[in-house]
Amino acid sequence: MRLLDQHCASGRGGLQRLGEAALAAGLQELAGWALSDGATRLQRAFRFRDFAEAMRFVDAMAAVAEREGHHPDFSVHWSRVDVTLWTHDAGGLTQNDLVLAARLGALPEARAAAA
Repeated sequence: MRLLDQHCASGRGGLQRLGEAALAAGLQELAGWALSDGATRLQRAFRFRDFAEAMRFVDAMAAVAEREGHHPDFSVHWSRVDVTLWTHDAGGLTQNDLVLAARLGALPEARAAAA
């Protein structure tokens, strides 16, 4: 099943950290995302024309994160939003991180960033 067809699993502490094979398979669906920190984080820089466009993306990202119950770390730098995903309780990446990455990348505001 595609990542966009999934939702984040609920429940703290019960999520399993993904292995190399699962991460590699997931990354094939996640344009622009890259592993970092020893494959324990998933990162992407979204670039926009200006600050207002970047903040529209942040607002849309917040709405998705709330619906999914999984929240990214992020920072805003005028026309760029740096997003980092990982599951604190698992000490690395879980399926929730891949699902949220797919959902963020599919936002209309994110597609504007690629233009």
